[in-house]
Amino acid sequence: MPKYLIHASYTVEGTKGLLKDGGSKRRKQIKNAIESLKGKLEAFYYGFGDSDVYVIVELPDNVSAATLSLAVTASGAARPKTTVLLTPEEIDQATKTSFRYRPPGK
Repeated sequence: MPKYLIHASYTVEGTKGLLKDGGSKRRKQIKNAIESLKGKLEAFYYGFGDSDVYVIVELPDNVSAATLSLAVTASGAARPKTTVLLTPEEIDQATKTSFRYRPPGK
C-alpha cells in the first residue's frame, strides 16, 4: 500500500479546536478518518515551525490521499500538504526502467 507524509498547519479555528480537545483526541479522529478510507496511521507527531502536524499514513491509492486532503482543506481547520513516499526498492526499480525522453530545446 502506498505511503504518504502529510504535514499540516492549523488555521486559527483549527488551533482553537486543538486547544479545546487536546492532541490525543485529534490523533484519534485522524486515525478514524484514515481507517475509514481503508488506510493505516503509522505515525502522528506535532512539531514547531511551518507545519504543526506530521503524519505518516498508508492509503490504498492516490484517490484516497486526495479524498483525505480535500476533506481536511474543506474543513477550514488546517492546510495540509501531502508527499508520496517511495521505498529504496521502488527507487531501485525506477532506476532500472528505461524510457525515451527529450529535454526541452534539444
